Amino acid sequence: MYQKIKGTEDLYGQEMKYWYWIEEKARKISLVYGFTEIRTPIFEETKLFVRSVGQDTDIVQKEMYTFEDKGGRSITLRPEGTAPVVRAFVENGLITQGFPQKYFYIGPMFRYERPQSGRQRQFHQFGAEIFGSPSALADAELIAFVDRFLRDIGLVDFEIHINTLGDTEDRANYKQALKEYYAQHLEHLCDDCKVRYERNPLRLLDCKVDVEYAKQAPKLIDYIGENARKHYEELKKLLDALEIKYIEDPRLVRGLDYYNRTVFEVHHHKLGAMSAIAGGGRYDNLIKEIGGKDVPALGFAAGMERLILALKAENVNVDDIKINEVYIAHFGGEAVRIEAMKLAQQLRREGIAVNLEIMERGLSAQLKNAARTGAKLCIIIGENELERDIVLVKNMETGEQLEFEKNFVVTGIKDLLTELA
Repeated sequence: MYQKIKGTEDLYGQEMKYWYWIEEKARKISLVYGFTEIRTPIFEETKLFVRSVGQDTDIVQKEMYTFEDKGGRSITLRPEGTAPVVRAFVENGLITQGFPQKYFYIGPMFRYERPQSGRQRQFHQFGAEIFGSPSALADAELIAFVDRFLRDIGLVDFEIHINTLGDTEDRANYKQALKEYYAQHLEHLCDDCKVRYERNPLRLLDCKVDVEYAKQAPKLIDYIGENARKHYEELKKLLDALEIKYIEDPRLVRGLDYYNRTVFEVHHHKLGAMSAIAGGGRYDNLIKEIGGKDVPALGFAAGMERLILALKAENVNVDDIKINEVYIAHFGGEAVRIEAMKLAQQLRREGIAVNLEIMERGLSAQLKNAARTGAKLCIIIGENELERDIVLVKNMETGEQLEFEKNFVVTGIKDLLTELA
């Protein structure tokens, strides 16, 4: 027997209601905020991610699914969504369409990590990008968008953390300060941090092992230049004006090299160590870095698996998938079967979820199946009903049974379902 690959999941049944719920809310709020959907391939040239995400990041060093295709090219399954969207923006000449440009995406990503709750090797993200604006207004709008989206899906028990990474020179100065500080503790650091010390000092602040050293480390805000500091202060004023609560987190650096200035993460209180459900920030140099023009940009992504865990943790009432509001049971000859099928099509055209008996079982077995599959109503058609131009409609909860003339069945079913809603 074949089994799914470790770190992947089969999604089916009522579990899908959470995915439909998030995706529907995500698309709706994106359009309200002026974002249009973009869909990029799930694999790209490896060098796109090496250059954008960063050669020394954990993603590039440890986590990418990379292979050589039949043409001898190095290909990588996308580990994140921003780089492919930026590549599409540059390659398709979208810069000519004016600014700002706002895109959202929903889809699978791939990272070779240790599978655990809320973290799979194939995972899914909802994300959005804004191209063209250097203003703190864009930062505030993106964070407001994320806050509104999370509330729209029903979450309340979360908090937004923000920080600024400053500009390129600020980060260089801060990295040097971090190296000088951590040099005193190098022999006591975990093995991963010893590598980070040489390759990516900012990631030292994210370590879950050497937490105490991080608490005493120099604070990034003390190395921020005047322009970046002004941008950060303006962002906070805008968030305050919008009454969006946030926590300033001086240790927040995010894991990708392309970020500058504003970074943010959203944490859910009930998810333990894996509390981050969304995050993003500004990446003003990335478009130019991968071959485009000098265009400021920012974006975010939310992990859908973790959003689902958060929904369940808060006991959010998510709409069930309506696959069987009405069950049509029938018994008799060909004319009865045709009438049953025609009625099913009529009801479906009205948007009613109908399960038509296709196994040709006896009536008793059909009624049991209607109950098993959760139908609210069961329509019964036999030779006698066909001759009298009627159908029987059974309320599956109360057992009450009604007769409807054939010409009034659709209207009657709609009225009954409204009463049962």
